[in-house]
Amino acid sequence: MKKPRIEEVVVVEGRYDRNMLLQVVDATVVETGGFAVFNDREKLHFLRKLAEKRGLILLTDSDGAGFVIRNYLKGALPKERIKQAYIPDVFGKERRKRKAGKEGKLGVEGMTPEILLEALRRSGATFSGEDATERQAAITKADLLEKGLIGAGSAQRRRELLQKLELPEHLTANGLLEALNLLYSRESFLEFAKKLLING
Repeated sequence: MKKPRIEEVVVVEGRYDRNMLLQVVDATVVETGGFAVFNDREKLHFLRKLAEKRGLILLTDSDGAGFVIRNYLKGALPKERIKQAYIPDVFGKERRKRKAGKEGKLGVEGMTPEILLEALRRSGATFSGEDATERQAAITKADLLEKGLIGAGSAQRRRELLQKLELPEHLTANGLLEALNLLYSRESFLEFAKKLLING
């Protein structure tokens, strides 16, 4: 069965939430790293750029910690570019955990696919019939190699590009590739790279 595709970027707390969501929808899912986002200016800046470019859906756990993270992001990001997805209070514990969380509620990772889809629908998520194979051409590692952004001696050049694009400086080559594909079409990236004379 084909997974429904969501146009906006979905923001969750951690990797288990992300893994669960990716089993349900075809979407770009970014983790906050829980409370770590409070001290991560680069992550916040990246989320701001994603909000402006694609729009965000906040999908945090229904416990107190989830609401603290949600409220922080609501205050730090452009409100008109954010949609809110809420999961219901379901009591229990996730299979991977020895005991339930402090409030005894299941997080995003413990929800059924049906509940997650319903939460996303109610948030006003933009569902698209477009299949992943029909998407526009993506920026590839070959493009980055050709522009001298990966491979031997590329670290300085990659740092300069990240600085010019206002992206986190510690992005790995894979992270850079993912960020570029979220923010730019292949055509606009290659044009930008040419203007900056990255490859020479």
